[in-house]
Amino acid sequence: MKEQFDVVIVGGGMVGAAVACCLGGSNLKVAVIEHEYPQAFDASQPHDLRVSALSIASKTILETVGAWQGIENKRLCPFKRMRVWEGAGDTEFCSDDIGHSELGYIVENRLTQLALLERLENFSHIELICPVQITQLNYSADNDSEVVLSNGRTLSTKLLVAADGAQSKIRQGVNLGVTSWDYDQHAMVIYIETAYPQQDITWQRFVATGPQAFLPLTGNFGSIVWYNSPDEVKRLKSLAPDELKEELMATFPDCLGDVTRVISSTSFPLKRQHAQHYVKHGVALVGDAAHTINPLAGQGVNIGLLDAAALAEVVMDATKQGRNISDFSVLKQYEKMRRTENLKMMTVMDVFYQTFSNDFFPLKFLRNLGLGLAERVTPLKNKVMRGAMGLEGALPKLARGERLF
Repeated sequence: MKEQFDVVIVGGGMVGAAVACCLGGSNLKVAVIEHEYPQAFDASQPHDLRVSALSIASKTILETVGAWQGIENKRLCPFKRMRVWEGAGDTEFCSDDIGHSELGYIVENRLTQLALLERLENFSHIELICPVQITQLNYSADNDSEVVLSNGRTLSTKLLVAADGAQSKIRQGVNLGVTSWDYDQHAMVIYIETAYPQQDITWQRFVATGPQAFLPLTGNFGSIVWYNSPDEVKRLKSLAPDELKEELMATFPDCLGDVTRVISSTSFPLKRQHAQHYVKHGVALVGDAAHTINPLAGQGVNIGLLDAAALAEVVMDATKQGRNISDFSVLKQYEKMRRTENLKMMTVMDVFYQTFSNDFFPLKFLRNLGLGLAERVTPLKNKVMRGAMGLEGALPKLARGERLF
C-alpha cells in the first residue's frame, strides 16, 4: 500500500536534514530517507576527519530552525581570523574589523548532521526513515513520484528532493544532466595534534604544488588540508605517521607550530560538477546533488545550506498561496534563487584556483600585488570578509534570521 507524503527528501545528511528542519512547523507531511544513522557523540571521541567551516549565514540558518544549540552542546571551534598569503603578498582578515565576534566555526560534519536529525524529532509531521535504501524510483512528469524502499514501504510524494550527494541516484533517475571536470589534483586531510593550544585562526598558503591550509579544532588539535598532485598524495598516504609528521614539519610554514602527533588522514580528488538544471516537475536538487565545488574556501556545505533554506522558502510561499508545490513554475523560482548564486561562487573558486596553481613569474607578481592591495584597501578587504561569511548577495529569509511560519 502506498503512503502519501507532500515532500520526500532522499538523503539525511547535513543538507537533506536541513531541508526537513526548514520545513519543521509547517503542515506538510515530510519523510527523510537515510541509509545510515550517524554515530552518537561522546566528548571523549577524537575529532572526525570530515569537518566544515560553517559561515555566519549557515549559523543563522541553523539557529533559526533550532539546530544550532545541538552543535554548541557537542563540539565546535570558532575562529575570528583568516590569513592568506603567497611569498611577499599577505593579508589577514579579522571579524573585529566588521563588528562580528567570529568569522565562522569549524564543525565536524557528523555533529552538524546529528544536531539536525535530533531537531527533527520535535516535529510530528516529519518522519525519519533510517536505515533504509531505495530499491526503485518511479518518476512521472505528470503525477506524483514513488519510491520503493528496502523495508517494503512505498512512498508517494508531490515533491521529491534529491539530497543524496554528488553521485545522486535521484538526479540520474530523473535525467537531470551535469557538467563536470577534474582538477587533476587531490586534497589530503590530516588530523594532527599540535604544541599550540586552541587557535582562533584559519590560514592558507599558496605554493607551486597547490595550497596548504590549516583549520583549528578544539584543544591542541587541528586539521591540515594539503593539495598536491595525485601521485604525490599517494606517496604521502603511504608514509607512516611519524614520517608524515616529518614531511609536514619540513614543508609547512613555521606558523603551523610543532606537530606532536599525526593521528589519521584521508584524501579525495578535486572535481567540479554542476547540474544543468536544479528542478523539473516534482523534483528539486540540493547540495552536492546539484553542485560540487573546489574546497579552497570551504564553501561547499555553506551553499548547500543556502539551497535548503531557499527551497523551503519557495515551498512554503507556494503552500500559503494555495499553489501545487510540485509545479515546475513553482520550483523554477528555487532554481532562479540559487543556481546563479552558486555558479558565481564556483567561478570565483575556479579563477582563484587557476590563478594560484602555477609558478608563472608575471602572474606570481600580480598575485602578491593583489594580496598586498587587499591588505591595505579596507573596503575591499571587508567585502571579501563579508563574502566568506555568507553575508553578501541574495540571501534566503532563514539566512537573515527570518522565520517561514
